[in-house]
Amino acid sequence: MHLIGLGLVLLIPLTNPLTSVALFLSLSGDMSREERHNQAMMASFYVFLILVISFFCGELVMRLFGISIPGLRIAGGLIVAYIGFRMLFPPVHPPKPEKSEGEETKVLKPTTQSIAFVPIAMPSTAGPGTIAMVISAASTWHQVGNYSEWMVYTAVVLTAVVLSLVLWGCLRSSDLIMKGVGKSGIEAISRVMGFLLVCMGVQFMINGVFELIKTYPGA
Repeated sequence: MHLIGLGLVLLIPLTNPLTSVALFLSLSGDMSREERHNQAMMASFYVFLILVISFFCGELVMRLFGISIPGLRIAGGLIVAYIGFRMLFPPVHPPKPEKSEGEETKVLKPTTQSIAFVPIAMPSTAGPGTIAMVISAASTWHQVGNYSEWMVYTAVVLTAVVLSLVLWGCLRSSDLIMKGVGKSGIEAISRVMGFLLVCMGVQFMINGVFELIKTYPGA
């Protein structure tokens, strides 16, 4: 329980579910209730996978592909900034004419773009900072304390489960918020959240550049 509590204390401020809720609201305004619930469930599942895979395989994957922590931060910043720009300046879709050639003609509903993995699960919830923290903990846990492997591995999985459930509960509560603010409120939240995401993305890149400079000898 001590390890699970420690993991939650370290990761909840980094994952920041409230930010994910605001982003989820701004991106799911045109979805039905069932679609929003499905996206919330998938986003929570993806967060669980990202956290577990980052702990057990993150360092190996980054070494295999030659990815550094500063590179991870800069790449995450670019993604966050791009999503923010898309929310600030959304593309205008021209209305499509309805087809009515006969009784057998079916009006198909356009496929809803999935937002569960990108940007809700990553980089909004499990972003570069969270992944870097998990990978760092995976490489140093054996140097701190006298915990057995099975205790650490069990605590990691349970911590990921708790964080996923917290995110799922927060995203499911977005239905109540959406009813209260209405469509115009969602559009306003989208613009504000887009600006904040651009700022967050730029800050991620600045942190990555500073960390990259520090890694050079003599810097």
